[in-house]
Amino acid sequence: MTPLRRSIIIAVLCAAPHFTLRGQALPPSADSALVARILLAEDKRDASDPALREGASSPEARVQLLARRAMARIGDPKFVSRDSFPPLPPPPSYQDPAWRLRYRALKSGDCVALRGALADSSWHVRLHAVDLVGKQCANDSLWVKALITWVRSAPTNARRIAGGASWQPAAHALAALARIRPEVARHMQSTTARSTVPWLRTYVARAAALDSDAALLRTLSRDGDDNVKEAAIDGLAKVVGHAADDLYIGALGARGYQTVRAAARALAGSSRADVLTASLSTLRRIRLDTSETSRDTRLALLERVNEHADTAHARAIADLASDFDCTVAQAAATIAARLGPTSGMGPRCTKIPVRLPPDAVALALGGDARLRVVLADSSGGGSFTVRLRGDVAPTMAARILELARSHYYDGLTWQRVEPDFVIQGGSPRANEYVGNPRFIRDELGTVPHVRGTVGMSTRGHDTGDAQWFVNLRDNLRLNGDYSLFGEVVDGIEVVDGVLEGDVIARIEVVR
Repeated sequence: MTPLRRSIIIAVLCAAPHFTLRGQALPPSADSALVARILLAEDKRDASDPALREGASSPEARVQLLARRAMARIGDPKFVSRDSFPPLPPPPSYQDPAWRLRYRALKSGDCVALRGALADSSWHVRLHAVDLVGKQCANDSLWVKALITWVRSAPTNARRIAGGASWQPAAHALAALARIRPEVARHMQSTTARSTVPWLRTYVARAAALDSDAALLRTLSRDGDDNVKEAAIDGLAKVVGHAADDLYIGALGARGYQTVRAAARALAGSSRADVLTASLSTLRRIRLDTSETSRDTRLALLERVNEHADTAHARAIADLASDFDCTVAQAAATIAARLGPTSGMGPRCTKIPVRLPPDAVALALGGDARLRVVLADSSGGGSFTVRLRGDVAPTMAARILELARSHYYDGLTWQRVEPDFVIQGGSPRANEYVGNPRFIRDELGTVPHVRGTVGMSTRGHDTGDAQWFVNLRDNLRLNGDYSLFGEVVDGIEVVDGVLEGDVIARIEVVR
């Protein structure tokens, strides 16, 4: 690299509009192009890249550290050697809100105490009390009356005010009734199933599974929302098993990966001859999406193929062993090999090219970037600010920053809320199995998953799908499996108040 080119790159990094450098300033001699090559080698998991050795011998301590860390992460997916690296600055420390202590104090079995929690000032506590109600409260008329009232209060939309709730009380109450008084729940389910709120219909499907309402589950399995379909198919598989195979086979044509996966799993052990044809057809269709986050769904379909295929299908299955996803290609090749030597070929995968996001180098070299997460007014409003931890996960943080700038998260939801664990969101289909098409690789680090830190949701090593989770409490058991890429620096009380289904109006880049 010429001195002029190096000077231009450093000048651009230092003048980037969304960054200020915190901590140690970028050294004038730092080779930012080398840092880019190191980060790209790590993202590709390429231990042979000469940039790693070059960086390890760099006179700049920060560049040397990036290279050493990249080699350690590539060599060990769990990065067990993280403790041998210098500790990084800890995230902010937050106390638990008073309501979370009351939440933790609730225990199942005490109908009177749980009923008292229905008057709590926090909806999280109230909903938790309902979730803990069991059959021991079936003859408690006050409990049954309260649950019926909640179900009947279901709104016609998902709007709520700050501190209030919307469809959530009706949904949780219906599930509780299905557990303790199924005959009452069944009477109310058919009406609630006509709600215009898909979140509520999903809970209706779960309630119908609890009281074995097969007719309603069949109806909901044809719902227009894939999350409702998924819940209904999961329930129907438990209630009637393979008596609904025709429905499961039809559901393989659904758009949502979550529905297809549910249907494929429901068909396990089916004797239907057309399962194989339908599964192969769906596999070919989904492969055209080139979405890495379809992996779990396609593996479930391959399980069905493995159950039904014979030597006559070896060629068709061998064709599936040519794929952009190496894991799927290997699974298909294994099935083809079992059927005989007719395919004559192993897995053939051409990985989707990896591109380093624009701000990765700046973040790795000390850049300070912050995002403001603004909740929709229809979800109570409010906002919180996340500081990206480029010192821990520069490439992951840069990908999130890039997605935020592109408005990817605008209008998406927090689809998972566990008030004493995490909130999780950022799925285009409000589901764990539907995320950004390109996987985001792990960058495990030395900063622990404590309250207020922000991590990347995965379903296995290197399978980040751009869904965030925010730790609501110290979750140190996540340290070895989930990458941390940010921390809440303002508005933790807004995070604590998020309810399932709340909408992200937008995410703004504020620095």
